[in-house]
Amino acid sequence: MGTAFKLFERIVRESTNIVSEGNDVLLHPFEIRNIHPSFPIKVRRLFDDGHCAEATFLAMKCVEKAVQKHSGKKEFGQKLMMSVFDKNKPLIQLNPLSNASEEDEQEGYRFLFSGAVQGIRNPGGHEIELSDDPDVCLDHLAFASLLLRRLERSGFK
Repeated sequence: MGTAFKLFERIVRESTNIVSEGNDVLLHPFEIRNIHPSFPIKVRRLFDDGHCAEATFLAMKCVEKAVQKHSGKKEFGQKLMMSVFDKNKPLIQLNPLSNASEEDEQEGYRFLFSGAVQGIRNPGGHEIELSDDPDVCLDHLAFASLLLRRLERSGFK
């Protein structure tokens, strides 16, 4: 077991120091994937220590907390996302909702936020054995970053 753990630790440590093409500057995967800087430093520490499922869970909790803060709602999960992004009565309006395309965008993000808490965050809160695959974690963190940046573009900081 000790050898397997050492191998896993070496792989994770090596994956956190990647040389960018064309120069000698070492970049962390968070810089390469442009992970949102407002995530707590603990997200990066968890990732660096190989606790990728926990890093994903914490980042998705941050997305949920941002939506709660900007909507003023204390609900959580899928119920929160479906209510605050409702194009008919939005508490968070992502655009002017002045045409069908803008309504479609609002509705699409409603389902993206809802799906993120159901499909990415919820397993971390309810399951014990989850993947600690660094690439999957980076995909989840990039998706959470996209959601936070979309909130910011609509005027929420």
